[in-house]
Amino acid sequence: MSPESEVDLPGEALLPGALPEALRAELVAFRRDLHMHPELGNQEFRTTAAIKERLEKAGLAPRVLPAGTGLICDIGIGGGAQPDGPGGPAGSAILALRADIDALPIPDTKSECPYRSTVPDRAHACGHDVHTTVVLGAGLVLAELHRQGLLPRPVRLIFQPAEEVLPGGAAEAIEAGALDGVHRILAVHCDPRVDAGRIGLREGPITSACDRLEIALDGPGGHTARPHLTTDLVTAVARVVTDVPALVARRVDSRSGLAVTWGRIESGHAPNVIPQHAELAGTVRCLDLDAWRQAPDVVVAAIDEIANLHRAKSEITYVRGVPPVVNHPVATELLRQAMTARRGADAIEGTEQSLGGEDFSWYLERVPGAMARLGVRPPGERTIRDLHQGDFDVDEHAITVGVELFTAAALLDALG
Repeated sequence: MSPESEVDLPGEALLPGALPEALRAELVAFRRDLHMHPELGNQEFRTTAAIKERLEKAGLAPRVLPAGTGLICDIGIGGGAQPDGPGGPAGSAILALRADIDALPIPDTKSECPYRSTVPDRAHACGHDVHTTVVLGAGLVLAELHRQGLLPRPVRLIFQPAEEVLPGGAAEAIEAGALDGVHRILAVHCDPRVDAGRIGLREGPITSACDRLEIALDGPGGHTARPHLTTDLVTAVARVVTDVPALVARRVDSRSGLAVTWGRIESGHAPNVIPQHAELAGTVRCLDLDAWRQAPDVVVAAIDEIANLHRAKSEITYVRGVPPVVNHPVATELLRQAMTARRGADAIEGTEQSLGGEDFSWYLERVPGAMARLGVRPPGERTIRDLHQGDFDVDEHAITVGVELFTAAALLDALG
C-alpha cells in the first residue's frame, strides 16, 4: 500500500465516521467512569469487570488473565475464521489491538471537573482510560461488522494490566496467549502535544528503553569534625550522583542517548554526623536497543568505580524494565493508510522519539507492530501540558479518532 493509494473500505458506513451518537456518548461516559475510578497496576479489578461486562453485552466472550486483572477478547474466531496454529490459516492471521488499563499513584489536581478521580492519590494521568475506551469502541464496531459478515480477518483485543509497573504487565499477557496466532499488533498512546483529530507517526524507535536502578551505600560513619576517620558517605553519594551519569555517557556511543537520572536520595539525620548508610534510586533510559543491552554492565561498573574510590560498600539492584518500542515499517504504513482513509493525509504528522518507556515493546520483540501517538490537545490550545501530571485531561474527540483509526486498520490489514 502506498500513501497515495485510494482505499475503498468494506462496510464504510459502519465505521466511526458514521458512529451513532448514542455509541459516541456511551464511549465518552465509559472513559469518564474509568477516569473517576483509577486503579493501580495489578489492582484493576473494577476496570476489568467493566470492560468484560460491556464486551459480553456485545455478544463477545472475553477471558480474564490468570491474575484476575486484564483480559483478552477475540472477534471473528469461533463463529468466523479460526486460526490454525501460531500463524493461522492463509489470509486469517489475527490483528491485535492493545490497550493498557492501569492508572498512576498521583493525586488528581483538576479543580472543576465532574469526572475527576474519586480515589485519593490515584489518577489516570497518562491517558490509559482513553486507550482502553478506544480499543473497546473499536471492538464494538468490529463485532458488528463480523455479525454482518464484513470482517475479513479475526481481531484480538488485549486489555493489559500494569503498564506503569516495571517490567510491565505485557509479559503476563503474552504468557497467557495474547500473541498466539497474531501476525501484527497495534496500539496508541495519548500525546498532549498533538491536537485532537490528528495522530503522530514514526517508523523505527518511537520510545526509549527504561530500567530502574536502586543503590545502597554503606561505611563507618562518624563525626563531621573527623571525616578522614570515616567513609564520608554524603560525599560518596554526591559523587555517584554527579559522576556516574557522566562516566556512563562516555562509555557508549553518544548517539545511543544512554542516560542515568536520579529521583531519590536519602542519607543522614543530623548536621554534625556522617551517616553509615545512604540510598539512591533512579532510572536508566536509552534510545538504542543495542546500547540498552549493554547498559547494566556499563552502569554497574561506573557505580562500583566511584563507590570504591570513596571506600564505600555498594549494593546495586538493577531492574530490567522495557526495551524501546520500535515501529515496524509495514505496521506503521498500515496506520498511515488507515488514518488517511478516515481523516486524510493532513491529519498525520511526524513525531520524535521520546525518552519515555512503554512495555508495548515486549510485544514487538515477538511480532511486528506499531504505536501511534493519539492527539488529545484541544485544537487551538497552546498551553504546554505533559503526561504524568495531576491536571492531565484530554479532548474526548480523540476517542472517536482512535476508534476510526483502529477500525480502518483492521479492515485494511486484510487487504495486504
